[in-house]
Amino acid sequence: MTHGNKDGGHVLHVGTLARVEGEGAMHIAYRDGEVTDVQLRIYEPPRFYEAFLRGRSYTEPPDITARICGICPVAYQTSSCWAIEDACGVAVTDEILALRRLLYCGEWIESHALHVYLLHAPDFLGYDGAVDMAVDHPAVVERGLRLKKAGNRLMEVVGGRAVHPVNVRVGGFYRFPTAEELRDLRPVLELALDDAVETVRLVSGFDFPDFEQPYEYLALRAATGYPIESGSPVTTSGAAFPVRDFGARIQEIHVEHSHALHARLDGGARGPYAVGPLARYTLNADRLSPPARQAARDAGLGDACRNPFRSIVVRAVELVEACHEALRIVDGWTGAGPPSVPVPARAGEGFGASEAPRGVLFHRYVLDAAGVIRDAQIVPPTSQNQASVEADLRAMVGAWSDLDEHALQHRCEHAIRNYDPCISCATHFLDLTVERT
Repeated sequence: MTHGNKDGGHVLHVGTLARVEGEGAMHIAYRDGEVTDVQLRIYEPPRFYEAFLRGRSYTEPPDITARICGICPVAYQTSSCWAIEDACGVAVTDEILALRRLLYCGEWIESHALHVYLLHAPDFLGYDGAVDMAVDHPAVVERGLRLKKAGNRLMEVVGGRAVHPVNVRVGGFYRFPTAEELRDLRPVLELALDDAVETVRLVSGFDFPDFEQPYEYLALRAATGYPIESGSPVTTSGAAFPVRDFGARIQEIHVEHSHALHARLDGGARGPYAVGPLARYTLNADRLSPPARQAARDAGLGDACRNPFRSIVVRAVELVEACHEALRIVDGWTGAGPPSVPVPARAGEGFGASEAPRGVLFHRYVLDAAGVIRDAQIVPPTSQNQASVEADLRAMVGAWSDLDEHALQHRCEHAIRNYDPCISCATHFLDLTVERT
């Protein structure tokens, strides 16, 4: 941390934002106590996944795009499979659909547990991180690790391994797990469901700042059930459109201060929009399973939630949902039928979407007649949420302008972590610059 004057103002540099995934920077400028500029600067070099997908075979995106994220590889695999299958005019069987949802439940469990317990809870309990928190709350941290382990175990059995699963292919899976393999998971999932309910009780007792977002929310909504692996986009303004229209409704733009694209809905006419747990819950609370609905009621959640700080409560409710769904699918699994359907190559354009833990993930592919990818587009949740993160900070920082730099840094970090942004999957870094004039 350094202090100094620049053009008559005060500048604060903070070298690290812990407990987010990736490298970024934030710039805050004041003039006469008023916020004049807020920028979330994602400076991590672009990795050009869309570019090097071009020229690859249509069978490769599930394995290639999974490497974009070590926390949510299933989201990338699932959205890519939907898009390729759409381009090739193929529909998969009910058994494949069920197993996709089960694998995705594993990802939700491990990702939500990681965020709730290791990344976000320390903010509310007054610790710098989970290691410090474990000294005073060992049972809490142990519960979080147990939940994450349960999600990882589910991904191993269904996906072949917990990180970058190897059992997923266009058209389904390389092999189905047996009924016995899934039944062996039942004790693990039953304990995880109990731990998830306890998680809701824990986080609902945290102290939450009084702040609500006015933004439009966007999430998927399926014919039945809470949206996880599939659905069509809907918004809180009443808009609804098929996944294949996302390119016309969502525009990605370059901003000078970030290497990541910013996404706008319908040209940004209604301001920023947000995806993720708050959007999913607000647009689909009626689709929760009975245990998750009861947990939400016990936590004091209504039919909608617009306080980003209470996103940790919604994530905990979604933990209950994912554990309950996993048990339901395991109990009904027979392992019958082929693990995949044929997907012959053909020329076409296909679109896919699924609900990554952090929000809707869109994929689009253009194939030629030989099944070679000619164009690819991936719109991740973090790029869709960047404008709303900045808007949150702009609204909040004005009320925090009298805080010292250490307290201001903590408040800003907490506000960013509400979104669990996945800037990348590796280094945890943020550089914060505050100018006061």
